[in-house]
Amino acid sequence: MKFTKKQFVSLIIVLGLAYFLAAFQLPYYIYKPGGADALNPIVSVEDGYQSQGDMHLVTVSGGQATPIQYVWAKLLPHHEILPIEEVRPEGITDDEYMHAQLQMMENSQEASTVVAYEAAQEDITIDFNGVYVVSVVDGMPADGKLEMGDRIIGIDDTEVKEADDLINYVESKKANDTIEVEFIRKDERKVEEIQLQAFEDAENKIGIGIQLVTDRSVSVEPKIEFSSGSIGGPSAGLMFSLEIYDQLTEQDITKGHEIAGTGEIDYDGNVYRIGGIDKKVIAADEEGVDIFFAPNEEGREGSNYQVAASTAEEIDTDMKIVPVDTFQDALDYLETIEPK
Repeated sequence: MKFTKKQFVSLIIVLGLAYFLAAFQLPYYIYKPGGADALNPIVSVEDGYQSQGDMHLVTVSGGQATPIQYVWAKLLPHHEILPIEEVRPEGITDDEYMHAQLQMMENSQEASTVVAYEAAQEDITIDFNGVYVVSVVDGMPADGKLEMGDRIIGIDDTEVKEADDLINYVESKKANDTIEVEFIRKDERKVEEIQLQAFEDAENKIGIGIQLVTDRSVSVEPKIEFSSGSIGGPSAGLMFSLEIYDQLTEQDITKGHEIAGTGEIDYDGNVYRIGGIDKKVIAADEEGVDIFFAPNEEGREGSNYQVAASTAEEIDTDMKIVPVDTFQDALDYLETIEPK
């Protein structure tokens, strides 16, 4: 079959339009419900106990929008469209962004390990190596002086072992005070003087405009391994801690139930707000989960728990939404449930 010149031109236009609609990347990012994978293959405690039920890691799926995806996201429920600069700050490469996400995941795994091993009264040793800069707020004093990946080791000749050391020191200062920050960048020691500034959206809070994670070396017995792959971010902390504790203890805390949830966890077992919880509720429901833990944020208006409960009602799920402020809250609730 021969094409006329007009038909050939039309074909090229159609193919070009199809490519544009399906592959051209717009300056927007789309978040949508992801998956709810069982944690047992992802977290492995040496000689750990097995359970009848499963703990689940719930994720949000995301990616830069194409024109077709953008239109679908406008039409479908619980698809969120954000300007790309709100997800990945300008000047940050994809590799740098993913590195930061994986660093937060690693920190989450360490925190959950500490919480679970201490709760199970197992052997654990913690060494502190400084504090990593996860992100720098545009326009704040650290902008242009500190970078993502810098490891802060001192402040005003005082050693910094963990994030709280720096936070507590800064809180003792006043706006416009100057501090001297010592840090390591690409194996080179550097020092910067940075002036403290008040945060516009936080009353009585001052700082230099950085997000931090503590660089800890955690040694435990029995050994533990994580296989989370390219999953990033801190929001799996609560579920990691529950899965680790379940494998460490002879009692089956799942009691045969499928259990999911979300929430960043700190080294003291406190559970904090995360993003995209409506999407995670949907993902967990589609996986047939029975119980879903959501950060309660001490009952504040618009908390993760309230959004999760509202979403559960909207999709008419039988899944139980449970508010928690701490790891212990989740354990206490699991103590009360009947075996499935």
